[in-house]
Amino acid sequence: QVQVVESGGGLVQAGGSLTLSCAASGSIFRLIALGWYRQAPGNQRELVAVTNSGGGTNYADSVKGRFTISRLDAKNTVYLQMTSLKPEDTAVYSCNARGYTDVRLQFDSWGQGTQVTVSS
Repeated sequence: QVQVVESGGGLVQAGGSLTLSCAASGSIFRLIALGWYRQAPGNQRELVAVTNSGGGTNYADSVKGRFTISRLDAKNTVYLQMTSLKPEDTAVYSCNARGYTDVRLQFDSWGQGTQVTVSS
């Protein structure tokens, strides 16, 4: 079993900053990727940013230059630093962890999500 827990959401004014945290725990042998996704009302869930075990990162075009994803391997933790926030960034942000368990089974686990609201 692998659990994923996010924290750090909230209400912020446009132009402000917010940092989200996500920790994966449980029977983890190896984490392949940690990523952030978001879903706004009426929209499909979309990728925000992801980091893989090799240190590579990928960002949605809409957040490039404003958001930074970083990873602390020792704690199976990933952060999403969000700056210059816009009202269109308002969404539920969810963390995803993919990898292998201690018995070498693949896992693909999601957190409950955290609300980010950007006021204009």
